[in-house]
Amino acid sequence: MIYEIANHIEELRAELRNAENGAERRQIQAELELAQAELLIAAAELDGLAESEPPF
Repeated sequence: MIYEIANHIEELRAELRNAENGAERRQIQAELELAQAELLIAAAELDGLAESEPPF
């Protein structure tokens, strides 16, 4: 899962470099930030620092 997210982040970075207008840049930047957050969560779950299930 982490590998796929990392690949997606690299693809988004490439798209951001090639974005032609502001609206496209903002959309890609938002997707990039979301993917980076997902990567942090996945890494924390893998390290046992976060639980993937709710506590109830």
